[in-house]
Amino acid sequence: MQFAVIGAGRFGTSVAQALSQKGCEVLVIDSDPEKVQEINEIATHAVAMDATDEKALKAVGIENIDVAIVSIAETLESSILVTMILKELGVKTVISKARTLLHGKLLQKVGADRVIFPERDMGTRLANSLVSPDIFEQIEISPGYNIAELEIPHSLDGKTLNESGIRKKFNINVIAIKSKNDKNAKGKISINITPTPNHLLKEGEIIVVIGETDKIEKFKEL
Repeated sequence: MQFAVIGAGRFGTSVAQALSQKGCEVLVIDSDPEKVQEINEIATHAVAMDATDEKALKAVGIENIDVAIVSIAETLESSILVTMILKELGVKTVISKARTLLHGKLLQKVGADRVIFPERDMGTRLANSLVSPDIFEQIEISPGYNIAELEIPHSLDGKTLNESGIRKKFNINVIAIKSKNDKNAKGKISINITPTPNHLLKEGEIIVVIGETDKIEKFKEL
C-alpha cells in the first residue's frame, strides 16, 4: 500500500516513521522545507509544497495513493480544504486529524473517511491508565464498547477459558491471550489469537477482551 502524510508536525512525523518502519511506501508533504529536509531520511519521498494546490498534488501523483493522513496544524481551513481536494482527486481513504468536535464534523462533511482526535484520545487513555492501572491498554471502538488488555487475576489461575465464565458471566469475548514470559523465535511476546475453550489460564497472562465498557469494568474487579 502507498501512504501519504500531509503535514510533518509531531503527529505526522510519528505516523510516517511508524509506516516506514513497517516497510510501507510513504510520501510526506509539508509547506516547510526545513521539516521536509528533516523527514527526508524517514519517508520514501518528501516534498515541500502547498497541499492546498490541486495541481501540485496531481504532479506528485496523489491520486495513486491508497491512504492519505491529513495532519495539518496551521489552520482548520487548510485541513478541511486538503481533505476535500484529496477525495475529489480520487484518494481511496482519507484520514484527517481534528482539533475539536466541530472541526471533526466539518471534515466528515467534506469527505473524510475517518476523523481522529490524537490529543483527546491520548488524554482519555492517560486518564484510563490512572483510574484503572490494572488495564494495560484500552481502545474505544464505539461509544460504550472497548477493546482492553487485562491481567488474568489469581482467582482464574489454572482454569480453562471455558471454566472462567468470562463470556457467560460478563458477556465479553476473549479475542487473544498474551504471555509476558513466553517469547517466540524472534524474541517477541507470544500471542495466541485463537484461544480455544480449553486454553489453560495462568495468573499474570494478559487477555485481550472486547465488549461493553461497564462489563469490562465489572470483570476487572475480580
